[in-house]
Amino acid sequence: MRITVFTIFPELIQAVCRPSILGAAIENGLLDVATVDPRTYAEDRHRTVDDVPFGGGAGMVFRAEPLSKALDAAAAAEPEGKRSRTIFLTPAGRPFTQELAHELSREERLFLVSGRYKGIDERVLEEYADDRVSIGDYVLSGGELPALVVIDAVMRLLPGVLGDFASAEEDSFQTGLLDVPQYTRPREFRGRAVPEVLLSGHHENIRRWRRRQALRRTLLHRPELLERTQLDGEDRHTLDELRSELGGEE
Repeated sequence: MRITVFTIFPELIQAVCRPSILGAAIENGLLDVATVDPRTYAEDRHRTVDDVPFGGGAGMVFRAEPLSKALDAAAAAEPEGKRSRTIFLTPAGRPFTQELAHELSREERLFLVSGRYKGIDERVLEEYADDRVSIGDYVLSGGELPALVVIDAVMRLLPGVLGDFASAEEDSFQTGLLDVPQYTRPREFRGRAVPEVLLSGHHENIRRWRRRQALRRTLLHRPELLERTQLDGEDRHTLDELRSELGGEE
């Protein structure tokens, strides 16, 4: 996969892409992350990419000309027959979810456009955006962090990136539920012991315990996820038991 990030702070993207799993994926040729700085396409001597908004108001707006030229140049440089899906990171976008991460992981090429200031001139989005994506209902200084969130979430789903792909398949949200509690050595820590079932070696009991814990954790912390998760009869019976138990704890 090739991901191109359009940003006036390319060093932010490059710094995060060097270490850890992300850096290894790039080094092993499973992922290519490039950056394009729209300032390069600004024609005044100060390389200006922002201006005051029409109609007045506080803040500045990302100008259409340098960004559109950057997008045009990047598109023209793509291999014949290839086209990147262009995504703008914006509060007006659809929420970024694990489902969307899976969808994007099936793309061969992505353009991620990171805005700054009060936003990007709307005419650029109207002409170039294949999609608009938001990572949450809050305001950041720019789209670089959201772009990196998208890159990291998508990268984990690419075949060969994680040594044990099951670790990605069992992450929170993969099945619609939160992940289960995890334990490692030592068996006892400050008076708290690892649940015996995890030491039993009985795979079916472990599976049932983990499913119950995933349901319990989701019920406690993100109950709205249960409304859109596919549950079987055993799950629903377990949830009834958990609701009764948790009600008793109250």
